[in-house]
Amino acid sequence: MTAAFTFPGQGSQAVGMGKALADAFAPARAVFEEVDSALGEKLSATMWDGPIEKLTLTENTQPALMAVSIAVIRVLEAEAGFDLKRDAKFVAGHSLGEYSALAAAGAFSVGDAARLLRTRGLSMQKAVPVGEGAMAALLGLSFEDAAAAAKEGAMDQVCQVANDNGAGQVVISGNKAAVERGCEIAKAKGAKRAMMLNVSAPFHCSLMQPAADIMAEALSKVSVKAPVVPVVANVRASAISDPADVVRALVEQVTGTVRWRECVSYMAGQGVTTFYEAGAGKVLSGLVKRIAESSTGIAIGTPDDIAAFKTARS
Repeated sequence: MTAAFTFPGQGSQAVGMGKALADAFAPARAVFEEVDSALGEKLSATMWDGPIEKLTLTENTQPALMAVSIAVIRVLEAEAGFDLKRDAKFVAGHSLGEYSALAAAGAFSVGDAARLLRTRGLSMQKAVPVGEGAMAALLGLSFEDAAAAAKEGAMDQVCQVANDNGAGQVVISGNKAAVERGCEIAKAKGAKRAMMLNVSAPFHCSLMQPAADIMAEALSKVSVKAPVVPVVANVRASAISDPADVVRALVEQVTGTVRWRECVSYMAGQGVTTFYEAGAGKVLSGLVKRIAESSTGIAIGTPDDIAAFKTARS
């Protein structure tokens, strides 16, 4: 088995996502109905009709992206005879996508994943007052230099690496003033660009500890099984399957670094040559080639993508 399935995180959302899948395939419609039922509201209506301002609220974005990813997996199972346990060596997801990966691999139900992500989104938003935190993307700088810039910028505040996306893309997160200092230091170290991001909270840094505590409690109330395929955890950059490890990694992930570059490198090192991105957008597929040169990234998010996958397997 030389394939891994990856699942996108925030930033891949767009109004209309998943609509074509729902129109074309009953298994996709069933997933969206299951998520709507779990949340007690028509999240699917926000996904398909907007407005974008409502969809980009973190508590909506997170379960919405998961819903599209699982819809893709269910359609592949029904239409292409796909079996995750048989056809994938690993699953992995970027930030919230780790929940999508685990739901796809049967670690918890789609309904539980939706409720957990709603809680995660709300708790992350409330952890830091609006305007006090910030995130910035540093481009064209090594991970080591970016981490050093964040550390120097922190001073008596918080500034740390939130995402190591690979291909010279590192995101830092923390107190607004500290992140601004980190950007200036990064430019002095040779960053091609250092730009503040339009985000609602400073994700994946120690300021998110209140949200991590809430997620620890929420996860303790959910039945978590061993995934049928090992998950490469964001904070470990290695494969785990034990349910207790899965829960610990999800809690650590709230305040920890998304080590995506290392996750992809790990999977490539274990023999993975094709990375399928299940869900909205093509962000992760675009990163694959720059992280693991001999690997291929293929996005599956539309009926045409499903047809291409089916044809490639026949």
